[in-house]
Amino acid sequence: MATIDIKVPSPGESISEVRIAQWLVKSGDTVEKDQVIAEIDSDKATLELSAEAEGRIELVAAADATVNVGDVVARIDTSVKAEKKAAAKSGENGKSGEKVKEPAYAEAPAGKEKVAVVASATPVAKAMITDRGLDASKVKGSGPNGRITKSDVEAYIAGGVETPTLMSGWGGSREQSRNRMSTLRKKVAERLVSVKNQTAMLTTFNEVDMAPVMELRNRYKDKFKEAHGVNLGFMSFFTKAVTEALRQFPAVNAQIDGDEMVMHDYADIGIAVSSPKGLMVPVLRNAERMSLAEIEAKVKELAIKARDGKLSIDEMTGGTFTITNGGVFGSMLSTPILNPPQSAILGMHNIVERPVAVNGQVVIRPIMYVALSYDHRIIDGKESVSFLMAVKQMIESPDKMVFGGKDPGEVLLGL
Repeated sequence: MATIDIKVPSPGESISEVRIAQWLVKSGDTVEKDQVIAEIDSDKATLELSAEAEGRIELVAAADATVNVGDVVARIDTSVKAEKKAAAKSGENGKSGEKVKEPAYAEAPAGKEKVAVVASATPVAKAMITDRGLDASKVKGSGPNGRITKSDVEAYIAGGVETPTLMSGWGGSREQSRNRMSTLRKKVAERLVSVKNQTAMLTTFNEVDMAPVMELRNRYKDKFKEAHGVNLGFMSFFTKAVTEALRQFPAVNAQIDGDEMVMHDYADIGIAVSSPKGLMVPVLRNAERMSLAEIEAKVKELAIKARDGKLSIDEMTGGTFTITNGGVFGSMLSTPILNPPQSAILGMHNIVERPVAVNGQVVIRPIMYVALSYDHRIIDGKESVSFLMAVKQMIESPDKMVFGGKDPGEVLLGL
Protein backbone atom coordinates (compact mmCIF):
# COMPACT_ATOMS: atom_id res chain seq x y z
CA MET A 1 0.00 0.00 0.00
CA ALA A 2 1.44 3.35 -1.07
CA THR A 3 0.58 6.22 1.25
CA ILE A 4 1.22 9.95 1.15
CA ASP A 5 1.39 12.06 4.29
CA ILE A 6 -0.52 15.35 4.26
CA LYS A 7 1.41 17.86 6.37
CA VAL A 8 0.45 21.29 7.65
CA PRO A 9 2.03 23.90 5.35
CA SER A 10 3.60 27.06 6.71
CA PRO A 11 1.17 30.01 6.39
CA GLY A 12 4.03 32.48 6.78
CA GLU A 13 7.03 33.53 8.80
CA SER A 14 6.74 33.48 12.60
CA ILE A 15 3.68 31.19 12.52
CA SER A 16 4.44 27.87 14.20
CA GLU A 17 0.98 26.45 14.89
CA VAL A 18 -2.49 26.52 13.37
CA ARG A 19 -5.98 25.23 14.16
CA ILE A 20 -7.94 22.81 11.98
CA ALA A 21 -11.13 24.84 11.58
CA GLN A 22 -13.01 22.02 9.86
CA TRP A 23 -12.53 18.87 7.81
CA LEU A 24 -14.41 18.85 4.53
CA VAL A 25 -14.04 15.05 4.19
CA LYS A 26 -14.34 12.02 6.49
CA SER A 27 -11.93 9.16 7.14
CA GLY A 28 -12.54 6.52 4.50
CA ASP A 29 -13.64 8.99 1.83
CA THR A 30 -12.04 8.74 -1.59
CA VAL A 31 -10.60 12.08 -2.63
CA GLU A 32 -9.27 13.51 -5.86
CA LYS A 33 -5.94 15.24 -6.31
CA ASP A 34 -6.07 18.95 -5.40
CA GLN A 35 -9.47 18.52 -3.74
CA VAL A 36 -9.87 20.87 -0.76
CA ILE A 37 -10.04 18.63 2.32
CA ALA A 38 -9.82 21.08 5.22
CA GLU A 39 -9.83 24.73 6.29
CA ILE A 40 -6.98 25.84 8.57
CA ASP A 41 -6.96 28.92 10.77
CA SER A 42 -3.76 30.80 11.55
CA ASP A 43 -3.41 34.05 13.46
CA LYS A 44 -3.29 35.96 10.17
CA ALA A 45 -5.53 34.16 7.68
CA THR A 46 -7.66 31.11 6.92
CA LEU A 47 -6.08 28.71 4.46
CA GLU A 48 -7.28 25.69 2.51
CA LEU A 49 -5.57 22.29 2.70
CA SER A 50 -5.70 20.23 -0.48
CA ALA A 51 -5.16 16.55 -1.22
CA GLU A 52 -1.78 15.93 -2.81
CA ALA A 53 -2.93 12.77 -4.57
CA GLU A 54 -5.96 10.67 -5.43
CA GLY A 55 -6.96 7.91 -3.03
CA ARG A 56 -8.64 6.96 0.24
CA ILE A 57 -8.01 9.43 3.05
CA GLU A 58 -7.44 8.77 6.74
CA LEU A 59 -7.69 11.72 9.11
CA VAL A 60 -4.99 11.77 11.77
CA ALA A 61 -5.85 15.03 13.55
CA ALA A 62 -9.28 15.97 14.87
CA ALA A 63 -11.29 19.00 13.85
CA ASP A 64 -10.72 22.03 16.11
CA ALA A 65 -7.32 20.64 17.11
CA THR A 66 -4.27 22.88 17.34
CA VAL A 67 -1.34 21.41 15.41
CA ASN A 68 2.20 22.49 14.58
CA VAL A 69 3.40 23.49 11.12
CA GLY A 70 4.83 20.36 9.51
CA ASP A 71 2.68 17.91 11.49
CA VAL A 72 1.02 15.04 9.61
CA VAL A 73 -2.75 15.55 9.80
CA ALA A 74 -3.93 13.03 7.19
CA ARG A 75 -2.73 10.15 5.05
CA ILE A 76 -3.86 9.09 1.58
CA ASP A 77 -3.80 5.50 0.34
CA THR A 78 -3.00 6.03 -3.33
CA SER A 79 -3.76 2.41 -4.24
CA VAL A 80 -7.47 3.28 -4.03
CA LYS A 81 -8.71 5.31 -6.96
CA ALA A 82 -11.61 7.73 -6.88
CA GLU A 83 -14.74 6.76 -8.77
CA LYS A 84 -14.87 8.43 -12.16
CA LYS A 85 -17.96 10.48 -12.75
CA ALA A 86 -20.12 9.91 -15.80
CA ALA A 87 -19.33 12.27 -18.63
CA ALA A 88 -22.95 13.19 -19.20
CA LYS A 89 -25.05 14.72 -16.45
CA SER A 90 -28.75 14.08 -16.11
CA GLY A 91 -30.98 16.53 -17.91
CA GLU A 92 -28.22 18.40 -19.77
CA ASN A 93 -28.65 19.69 -23.32
CA GLY A 94 -31.99 17.91 -23.57
CA LYS A 95 -30.41 14.57 -24.55
CA SER A 96 -32.82 11.67 -24.73
CA GLY A 97 -32.75 8.96 -22.08
CA GLU A 98 -31.34 11.29 -19.45
CA LYS A 99 -33.15 12.05 -16.24
CA VAL A 100 -33.34 15.37 -14.53
CA LYS A 101 -31.90 15.17 -11.04
CA GLU A 102 -34.21 16.66 -8.45
CA PRO A 103 -32.67 18.87 -5.77
CA ALA A 104 -32.20 17.26 -2.38
CA TYR A 105 -34.23 18.73 0.47
CA ALA A 106 -33.19 19.05 4.06
CA GLU A 107 -35.51 19.14 7.02
CA ALA A 108 -35.77 22.71 8.25
CA PRO A 109 -36.11 23.65 11.93
CA ALA A 110 -39.58 23.97 13.38
CA GLY A 111 -41.53 26.86 11.91
CA LYS A 112 -39.44 27.02 8.72
CA GLU A 113 -40.11 25.74 5.25
CA LYS A 114 -38.03 23.06 3.61
CA VAL A 115 -35.18 24.52 1.64
CA ALA A 116 -33.31 23.02 -1.27
CA VAL A 117 -29.78 21.89 -0.44
CA VAL A 118 -27.60 20.81 -3.33
CA ALA A 119 -25.88 17.49 -2.90
CA SER A 120 -22.47 19.03 -3.57
CA ALA A 121 -22.16 20.90 -0.29
CA THR A 122 -20.07 20.11 2.76
CA PRO A 123 -21.93 18.96 5.89
CA VAL A 124 -21.19 22.25 7.66
CA ALA A 125 -22.37 24.26 4.65
CA LYS A 126 -25.58 22.20 4.43
CA ALA A 127 -26.29 22.82 8.10
CA MET A 128 -25.78 26.58 7.69
CA ILE A 129 -28.01 26.68 4.60
CA THR A 130 -30.76 24.73 6.36
CA ASP A 131 -30.57 26.70 9.61
CA ARG A 132 -30.85 30.05 7.85
CA GLY A 133 -33.42 28.95 5.30
CA LEU A 134 -31.25 29.93 2.34
CA ASP A 135 -31.79 29.04 -1.29
CA ALA A 136 -28.78 26.83 -2.04
CA SER A 137 -29.12 27.40 -5.77
CA LYS A 138 -28.04 31.01 -5.22
CA VAL A 139 -24.86 30.13 -3.31
CA LYS A 140 -21.83 29.88 -5.58
CA GLY A 141 -19.57 26.96 -4.69
CA SER A 142 -15.79 27.39 -4.82
CA GLY A 143 -14.83 23.82 -3.90
CA PRO A 144 -13.97 21.00 -6.28
CA ASN A 145 -16.68 20.50 -8.92
CA GLY A 146 -18.54 23.52 -7.57
CA ARG A 147 -18.96 22.10 -4.08
CA ILE A 148 -20.32 24.64 -1.57
CA THR A 149 -18.14 25.19 1.50
CA LYS A 150 -18.66 27.01 4.77
CA SER A 151 -16.75 30.00 3.38
CA ASP A 152 -19.09 30.19 0.37
CA VAL A 153 -22.16 30.38 2.64
CA GLU A 154 -20.46 33.02 4.83
CA ALA A 155 -19.59 35.05 1.73
CA TYR A 156 -23.20 34.80 0.50
CA ILE A 157 -24.53 35.96 3.86
CA ALA A 158 -21.95 38.77 4.04
CA GLY A 159 -23.20 39.98 0.68
CA GLY A 160 -26.43 41.17 2.30
CA VAL A 161 -28.74 38.20 1.66
CA GLU A 162 -32.14 38.35 3.29
CA THR A 163 -33.35 35.08 4.75
CA PRO A 164 -36.90 33.98 3.83
CA THR A 165 -37.96 33.81 7.47
CA LEU A 166 -37.81 37.05 9.44
CA MET A 167 -36.21 36.89 12.90
CA SER A 168 -34.61 33.58 11.91
CA GLY A 169 -33.22 31.83 14.96
CA TRP A 170 -34.50 34.56 17.29
CA GLY A 171 -37.47 33.70 19.43
CA GLY A 172 -36.75 34.22 23.10
CA SER A 173 -35.95 30.55 23.72
CA ARG A 174 -33.23 31.56 26.24
CA GLU A 175 -30.94 28.94 24.75
CA GLN A 176 -27.20 29.57 24.55
CA SER A 177 -24.51 28.30 22.24
CA ARG A 178 -20.74 28.41 22.47
CA ASN A 179 -18.34 28.52 19.55
CA ARG A 180 -14.59 28.56 19.85
CA MET A 181 -13.00 31.76 18.61
CA SER A 182 -10.97 31.31 15.46
CA THR A 183 -7.20 31.72 15.69
CA LEU A 184 -7.50 34.85 13.57
CA ARG A 185 -10.17 36.38 15.82
CA LYS A 186 -8.14 35.60 18.96
CA LYS A 187 -5.06 37.23 17.46
CA VAL A 188 -7.05 40.31 16.45
CA ALA A 189 -8.44 40.54 19.99
CA GLU A 190 -4.95 40.35 21.50
CA ARG A 191 -3.63 43.02 19.15
CA LEU A 192 -6.51 45.40 19.84
CA VAL A 193 -6.09 45.08 23.61
CA SER A 194 -2.35 45.66 23.28
CA VAL A 195 -3.01 48.83 21.24
CA LYS A 196 -5.16 50.27 24.03
CA ASN A 197 -2.64 49.27 26.71
CA GLN A 198 0.65 50.09 24.99
CA THR A 199 -0.01 53.23 22.95
CA ALA A 200 -1.03 56.79 23.76
CA MET A 201 -3.87 56.77 21.24
CA LEU A 202 -5.81 59.95 20.56
CA THR A 203 -8.25 60.91 17.79
CA THR A 204 -8.71 64.22 15.98
CA PHE A 205 -11.68 65.02 13.76
CA ASN A 206 -12.60 67.26 10.85
CA GLU A 207 -15.26 67.59 8.19
CA VAL A 208 -14.81 67.49 4.44
CA ASP A 209 -17.00 69.10 1.79
CA MET A 210 -17.27 66.30 -0.78
CA ALA A 211 -18.96 68.44 -3.46
CA PRO A 212 -15.79 69.11 -5.54
CA VAL A 213 -14.77 65.44 -5.66
CA MET A 214 -18.34 64.33 -6.33
CA GLU A 215 -18.68 66.83 -9.17
CA LEU A 216 -15.35 65.71 -10.66
CA ARG A 217 -16.32 62.05 -10.29
CA ASN A 218 -19.74 62.52 -11.90
CA ARG A 219 -18.19 64.43 -14.79
CA TYR A 220 -15.55 61.84 -15.67
CA LYS A 221 -16.67 58.48 -14.21
CA ASP A 222 -17.90 57.09 -17.55
CA LYS A 223 -14.75 58.09 -19.44
CA PHE A 224 -12.65 56.81 -16.53
CA LYS A 225 -14.27 53.38 -16.63
CA GLU A 226 -14.04 53.22 -20.41
CA ALA A 227 -10.34 54.11 -20.34
CA HIS A 228 -9.24 52.05 -17.32
CA GLY A 229 -11.84 49.32 -16.88
CA VAL A 230 -12.59 50.18 -13.24
CA ASN A 231 -15.04 52.45 -11.47
CA LEU A 232 -13.90 55.76 -10.03
CA GLY A 233 -14.63 55.73 -6.30
CA PHE A 234 -13.78 57.94 -3.36
CA MET A 235 -11.13 55.59 -1.94
CA SER A 236 -8.62 56.47 -4.66
CA PHE A 237 -8.99 60.21 -3.94
CA PHE A 238 -8.47 59.70 -0.22
CA THR A 239 -5.54 57.33 -0.78
CA LYS A 240 -3.84 59.86 -3.05
CA ALA A 241 -4.54 62.70 -0.61
CA VAL A 242 -3.12 60.60 2.24
CA THR A 243 0.12 59.82 0.39
CA GLU A 244 0.67 63.53 -0.31
CA ALA A 245 -0.09 64.43 3.31
CA LEU A 246 2.33 61.72 4.52
CA ARG A 247 5.05 63.28 2.39
CA GLN A 248 4.44 66.59 4.17
CA PHE A 249 4.21 65.04 7.65
CA PRO A 250 6.50 61.97 7.66
CA ALA A 251 6.07 61.31 11.40
CA VAL A 252 2.50 60.17 10.70
CA ASN A 253 4.02 57.50 8.44
CA ALA A 254 6.58 56.40 11.06
CA GLN A 255 6.65 53.60 13.64
CA ILE A 256 8.19 52.99 17.04
CA ASP A 257 10.58 50.07 17.37
CA GLY A 258 11.90 49.87 20.92
CA ASP A 259 13.48 53.26 21.62
CA GLU A 260 13.87 54.11 17.93
CA MET A 261 11.64 55.87 15.40
CA VAL A 262 11.46 54.07 12.06
CA MET A 263 10.83 56.51 9.20
CA HIS A 264 9.58 55.32 5.80
CA ASP A 265 10.46 56.93 2.48
CA TYR A 266 7.43 55.26 0.92
CA ALA A 267 3.72 54.87 1.64
CA ASP A 268 2.39 51.32 1.93
CA ILE A 269 -1.29 51.99 2.55
CA GLY A 270 -3.49 49.38 4.21
CA ILE A 271 -7.11 49.42 3.00
CA ALA A 272 -9.54 47.83 5.46
CA VAL A 273 -12.05 45.59 3.64
CA SER A 274 -14.86 43.40 4.93
CA SER A 275 -14.70 39.64 4.35
CA PRO A 276 -16.59 36.55 5.55
CA LYS A 277 -13.73 35.94 8.01
CA GLY A 278 -13.87 39.46 9.42
CA LEU A 279 -12.03 42.69 8.71
CA MET A 280 -8.92 42.29 6.54
CA VAL A 281 -6.32 44.96 5.78
CA PRO A 282 -4.50 44.24 2.51
CA VAL A 283 -1.71 46.65 1.60
CA LEU A 284 -1.12 48.85 -1.47
CA ARG A 285 2.67 48.87 -1.92
CA ASN A 286 4.20 52.23 -2.89
CA ALA A 287 0.80 53.87 -3.15
CA GLU A 288 2.58 57.23 -3.50
CA ARG A 289 3.61 56.18 -7.02
CA MET A 290 0.19 54.96 -8.09
CA SER A 291 -2.34 56.79 -10.23
CA LEU A 292 -6.02 56.93 -9.30
CA ALA A 293 -6.75 54.19 -11.84
CA GLU A 294 -3.99 51.95 -10.44
CA ILE A 295 -5.29 52.49 -6.90
CA GLU A 296 -8.86 51.61 -7.90
CA ALA A 297 -7.75 48.50 -9.79
CA LYS A 298 -5.58 47.26 -6.93
CA VAL A 299 -8.24 47.91 -4.29
CA LYS A 300 -10.77 45.97 -6.38
CA GLU A 301 -8.32 43.08 -6.82
CA LEU A 302 -7.55 42.88 -3.10
CA ALA A 303 -11.21 43.19 -2.09
CA ILE A 304 -12.14 40.24 -4.33
CA LYS A 305 -9.30 38.19 -2.85
CA ALA A 306 -10.48 39.06 0.66
CA ARG A 307 -14.04 38.03 -0.17
CA ASP A 308 -12.85 34.71 -1.62
CA GLY A 309 -10.35 34.06 1.18
CA LYS A 310 -7.41 34.21 -1.24
CA LEU A 311 -5.29 36.94 0.38
CA SER A 312 -1.72 35.89 1.07
CA ILE A 313 0.18 36.74 4.24
CA ASP A 314 2.49 39.06 2.29
CA GLU A 315 -0.49 41.03 0.99
CA MET A 316 -1.61 41.80 4.56
CA THR A 317 1.67 42.70 6.24
CA GLY A 318 4.08 45.62 6.21
CA GLY A 319 1.74 48.60 5.88
CA THR A 320 2.81 52.04 7.13
CA PHE A 321 -0.65 53.69 7.34
CA THR A 322 -4.26 52.44 7.17
CA ILE A 323 -7.52 53.81 5.77
CA THR A 324 -10.86 52.38 6.90
CA ASN A 325 -14.28 53.36 5.55
CA GLY A 326 -17.11 52.81 8.00
CA GLY A 327 -19.32 54.96 5.81
CA VAL A 328 -20.18 52.02 3.57
CA PHE A 329 -22.04 50.56 6.56
CA GLY A 330 -23.70 53.87 7.48
CA SER A 331 -21.31 55.11 10.17
CA MET A 332 -21.55 58.85 10.81
CA LEU A 333 -18.52 59.15 13.11
CA SER A 334 -16.13 56.79 14.88
CA THR A 335 -12.70 56.58 16.51
CA PRO A 336 -10.78 54.00 14.47
CA ILE A 337 -8.27 51.94 16.42
CA LEU A 338 -4.61 51.76 15.41
CA ASN A 339 -3.36 48.89 13.29
CA PRO A 340 -0.06 48.00 15.03
CA PRO A 341 2.79 48.63 14.54
CA GLN A 342 1.48 51.59 12.54
CA SER A 343 1.13 54.95 14.28
CA ALA A 344 -1.97 56.35 12.58
CA ILE A 345 -5.20 55.39 10.83
CA LEU A 346 -7.72 57.48 8.89
CA GLY A 347 -11.43 56.78 9.28
CA MET A 348 -13.85 57.76 6.50
CA HIS A 349 -17.60 57.94 7.16
CA ASN A 350 -20.88 58.36 5.32
CA ILE A 351 -21.69 61.42 3.24
CA VAL A 352 -24.71 63.37 4.49
CA GLU A 353 -26.20 66.61 3.20
CA ARG A 354 -25.80 69.16 6.02
CA PRO A 355 -26.38 72.89 6.39
CA VAL A 356 -23.04 74.74 6.48
CA ALA A 357 -21.95 78.37 6.30
CA VAL A 358 -20.28 79.39 3.04
CA ASN A 359 -19.33 83.05 2.53
CA GLY A 360 -21.81 84.11 5.18
CA GLN A 361 -24.68 82.10 3.68
CA VAL A 362 -26.23 78.85 4.93
CA VAL A 363 -26.08 76.27 2.15
CA ILE A 364 -26.61 72.51 1.90
CA ARG A 365 -23.40 70.56 1.16
CA PRO A 366 -22.49 66.85 1.09
CA ILE A 367 -20.32 66.53 4.19
CA MET A 368 -18.17 63.65 5.37
CA TYR A 369 -16.72 63.53 8.88
CA VAL A 370 -13.19 62.16 8.97
CA ALA A 371 -11.17 60.95 11.97
CA LEU A 372 -7.46 60.42 12.46
CA SER A 373 -6.42 58.19 15.35
CA TYR A 374 -2.72 58.46 16.15
CA ASP A 375 -0.07 57.43 18.66
CA HIS A 376 0.79 60.56 20.64
CA ARG A 377 4.15 59.04 21.61
CA ILE A 378 5.47 59.66 18.11
CA ILE A 379 3.01 62.13 16.56
CA ASP A 380 2.42 65.54 18.14
CA GLY A 381 -0.98 67.20 18.18
CA LYS A 382 0.14 69.85 15.70
CA GLU A 383 1.27 67.22 13.20
CA SER A 384 -1.91 65.16 13.52
CA VAL A 385 -4.21 68.15 13.08
CA SER A 386 -2.12 69.54 10.21
CA PHE A 387 -2.04 66.16 8.49
CA LEU A 388 -5.83 65.81 8.63
CA MET A 389 -6.22 69.41 7.48
CA ALA A 390 -3.98 68.66 4.48
CA VAL A 391 -6.16 65.69 3.54
CA LYS A 392 -9.27 67.88 3.86
CA GLN A 393 -7.83 70.61 1.66
CA MET A 394 -6.82 68.19 -1.09
CA ILE A 395 -10.21 66.49 -1.15
CA GLU A 396 -11.93 69.88 -1.28
CA SER A 397 -9.51 71.03 -4.02
CA PRO A 398 -8.66 67.84 -5.97
CA ASP A 399 -6.25 69.66 -8.29
CA LYS A 400 -3.90 70.11 -5.32
CA MET A 401 -3.18 66.36 -5.42
CA VAL A 402 -1.57 66.88 -8.82
CA PHE A 403 0.62 69.72 -7.54
CA GLY A 404 1.96 68.13 -4.38
CA GLY A 405 -0.65 69.60 -2.07
CA LYS A 406 -0.06 73.16 -3.27
CA ASP A 407 -2.40 75.56 -5.00
CA PRO A 408 -1.86 75.37 -8.82
CA GLY A 409 -1.39 79.14 -8.92
CA GLU A 410 1.38 78.96 -6.35
CA VAL A 411 3.13 76.29 -8.38
CA LEU A 412 2.83 78.37 -11.52
CA LEU A 413 4.31 81.40 -9.75
CA GLY A 414 7.02 79.39 -8.03
CA LEU A 415 5.77 80.34 -4.55
